[in-house]
This record gives sequence, C-alpha cells and structure tokens, in this order.
Amino acid sequence: MNPQAKLISTTSLLLGTSITISSNHWMTAWIGLEINTLAILPLISKTHHPRAIEASTKYFLTQATASTLLLFASMINAWFSGQWDITQLTHPMSCMLSTVAISIKLGLVPFHFWFPEVLQGSTMTTCLLLATIMKFPPITLFYLTSPSLNSTLLTSMAIASAALGGWMGLNQTQTRKVLAFSSIAHLGWMTIILNYDPNLTLITFYLYTVTTSAIFLILNTTNTLKLSTVMTTWTKIPPLTTIFMLTLLSLAGLPPLTGFLPKWLIIQELTKQELTATATAISLLSLLGLFFYLRLAYCATITLPPNFTNYMKQWQTNKPTNPLATIFTSLSIMLLPLSPMVLTIS
Repeated sequence: MNPQAKLISTTSLLLGTSITISSNHWMTAWIGLEINTLAILPLISKTHHPRAIEASTKYFLTQATASTLLLFASMINAWFSGQWDITQLTHPMSCMLSTVAISIKLGLVPFHFWFPEVLQGSTMTTCLLLATIMKFPPITLFYLTSPSLNSTLLTSMAIASAALGGWMGLNQTQTRKVLAFSSIAHLGWMTIILNYDPNLTLITFYLYTVTTSAIFLILNTTNTLKLSTVMTTWTKIPPLTTIFMLTLLSLAGLPPLTGFLPKWLIIQELTKQELTATATAISLLSLLGLFFYLRLAYCATITLPPNFTNYMKQWQTNKPTNPLATIFTSLSIMLLPLSPMVLTIS
C-alpha cells in the first residue's frame, strides 16, 4: 500500500474516532463514524485478494446500514423532543433503534455475522484495529446513552453474545476467527453491566484492548494464521511464546492475571444489583471461551510439530519483536495488583 495513502487512512481513522468520542451532538458523532468507516476500508482491501475485497464490501454494507439506523434514530428523537444532545435520548423508538445500530457496529449477537468474516479477510494489523480502536466510538455512544437504554434487551444480547462467542470459537482453526469470537464474547461482558455501572464497561474495554492488542502483535510477529502453525512458534521465539500463553490465559480471565479484574468486578456489581442468576449464567458461559484459550495455549507451548510434514522448520522469525508487544503483554499480565486503584476510580 502506498505510504501516503496509509498515512491518510490512519490519520482519518484517528480523526474520526476523536470526533465521535468527544461529541455531544448526534450529527457530529455520525460524521465521525462515517469518517472511520471510509478510513478503514482501504486498510481492509489493501492486499487486493478476493477475500479482502469481500471483507471490505461486507464491512461497508453493514456499517452503512448501522449508520443509517443511527441517523434515523437521532432524527426521530429530535423530532419528538427537540434535542440533538446524545445524552437526551428519550423517545422509546429512538432508544431501540440506536441500540440496534450500535450493536451492528460493535458486532453484538444477533448482528455479529459480519465480524468474523471481515477479520478473516484482513491482515493482522487491520484485525487489531477492527477489534480495538474501531469499537471505541460505538462503546462511547453506548456509555453516553446508557441511562436511556432497555436493560432487558441489553442483558439478553449480552448473554447471547457470551454464549455464541464461546460456542462458535470452539471448532475454529483460524486464529483470526478465534479472536473474532473472543471479541464477541467479551462484548457480552461489557454490555451486561452497561445499565448498572457504565464506568465498568469502559474499564473492561480498556483492559480487553490491551490484552487483545498484545495477542495480535505476537501473532503478527510470529506470522501465525492457523492453529497448525501455532505449533511451530515454540522453535522460533520460546520466551515470546511463553508470554503468549500467559496473555491468552489473561484474556480468558484467570487469576492472578489482569483479565480476571474486569470479570471479578462485573460479577461483584451484578451480585450487588441482585442479579445473581445473570452473574451465574455469564460466568458459566465464560468457561466455553476458557476452553479455546487453553487449546491455543496448549498448541503454542506444549504441542510440538510432527516430524513428517513437508515444510522446512523455521528456527527464528524474520520479524523483530514489536516494542508495543512487550508493553501490552506486561500490562495484560501484571495489572491485577492495581485493582484497589481501579475500584477507587470507578
């Protein structure tokens, strides 16, 4: 891809995200989302592979549909209440339409179908952007409108996302699809607490972003796209593969790693709200995700490649380790002792 085009796309991406997360008016938020969509399309289709073109087409159609619904919801709300302020979402039809629109943009169940396919057709770097930065503006809109949203609808979508994200990730052999369904499952955790503690939703998103970024950067360094090639990573960089295993376990939410913190706080808050059945259900559904994280960790660190394969073993990777990978992996493993400070902030 042309360096100038890449620079323009990246700058537009940052600009669109900044406009949306800092806006109070529905129109400026919508403009920021549109800039984001147009900026990421060249990055998805830059390989000119048919799968990449298909992914960019699917992404454009779904995001255009979501943006249309969001604009329609804001216009209905302005028509009945005279308010364009994002926090003044009062009309029931506007609340429902905006929930659907933002859910499509995030990839929440039942609007998740586009997300695994788009990630599968993109490069690892673009997948990182789609799974982290591109979700920040819709999460911010959810945060701003959280008092007006229907808690029953959000809880149903959250439980369905956690269930489907864990269930569909079990039989995947492509690392990008595994991480796509992992993202859907984590969105369920973020959504289920949105009505009760929106700050906790943001904390969960930040920690998920750090951990997922570390995993994508490690996979990009070792150039592993399938589970079968994950087995060969131990012979390339053993220390990085060990850290990769710990980061996966952190994403699964096992103590004493960072990923345990948001799940612990969410379960605690749900119990305080007397939603014990909901907390129990989403905790049990997280075991599905734990299974495929453990399978990835097992393939990376314990399973050795068979001797009869017809490829040459690569004893070291050609790519240098990204410094960001070191920072993100450290944060994704060792942040749990800071939980009292997080509790104070939230």
